[in-house]
Amino acid sequence: MILTLHPFDLYLRHAFTISRESRTVQRTLIVELSDGVHSGYGEATANPHYYGVSIEGMVEVLTQLQPLIESAVIETPEAFWAQMEPHLREHPFALCALDVAANDLFARQRGLPLYKYWGLNLDHLPMSNYTIGIASIEEMVAKMEEQPWPLYKIKLGTANDLEIIRELRSHTDAVFRVDANCAWTPEQTIAFAPELKALGVEFIEQPLKAEDWEGMREVYAHSALPVIADESCRVEADVDRCQGYFHVINIKLMKCGGLTPARRMIARARQLGLKVMVGCMTESSVGISAIAQLLPLLDYVDMDGAILLREDIATGVCLSDGKAHFPDLPGTGVVMIGDNRKTGSI
Repeated sequence: MILTLHPFDLYLRHAFTISRESRTVQRTLIVELSDGVHSGYGEATANPHYYGVSIEGMVEVLTQLQPLIESAVIETPEAFWAQMEPHLREHPFALCALDVAANDLFARQRGLPLYKYWGLNLDHLPMSNYTIGIASIEEMVAKMEEQPWPLYKIKLGTANDLEIIRELRSHTDAVFRVDANCAWTPEQTIAFAPELKALGVEFIEQPLKAEDWEGMREVYAHSALPVIADESCRVEADVDRCQGYFHVINIKLMKCGGLTPARRMIARARQLGLKVMVGCMTESSVGISAIAQLLPLLDYVDMDGAILLREDIATGVCLSDGKAHFPDLPGTGVVMIGDNRKTGSI
């Protein structure tokens, strides 16, 4: 097996702002695993400000492990993940990219789409939202009108959050979701929820800081809307902790370490009566196509990362009017596009 690392700079269509940061370029690392005939691809984006993850750090740790990775035999993706996890336990983003590449390669070797290898079908799939980042109200309205969509996630965490939703509502009948990215207090969340519900908001994602479990207990008991765990649910052990504090968990492949643990988290959430969402972290179509393989298992999904880009670096599963469209290809369906934004292969 051959490991190749491909760093890219992904340029966004608009500045993307949430409560704690803003960016116009998203750095990402594509991990390629090849058996000489087939190649599988995985992705992990940099997130230096909140999760301390850089492209350089991921490249360094994966390069150090290259002899082990290249000598491994992927008898199953799950067994490969278990072999790699002890070495990448402190580097879940890198582990995610490696795990997704292994799953993709394994399914391609068998000539099957990954979801079919798992025994799933595409009969009933949730729709994906389109995300509107924080900006002036006028800019947020313009972004929404530029991209008509049946379902929007609105990033909040400003001094005028209710005013934003009121104004956006006057321009569309679409369903809204709101994501405060840890910016609210329990009192704000409980007070905002009834009006947000009246304005057609479906749920509130991560209103409080990740560690504010006592506050979430109050919100869970008194909120007029369901609440979703994002920053509070990173890894498998967090699923059990979310019971009684959140109605839904939002799994991010990079935070938990890939598709392999994500599938276990979904199964455990079902056992606990929690609903499940999977979200993205501004990936290209490489990462989005991996998320799409999980769609038959989900209640909600946020997989709009690739359509937030000015230009993609791959083709694969794509979105149109909220619906996912799958190519007739094995694995995750990804085909890389060569272009001059590639910052080199390692």
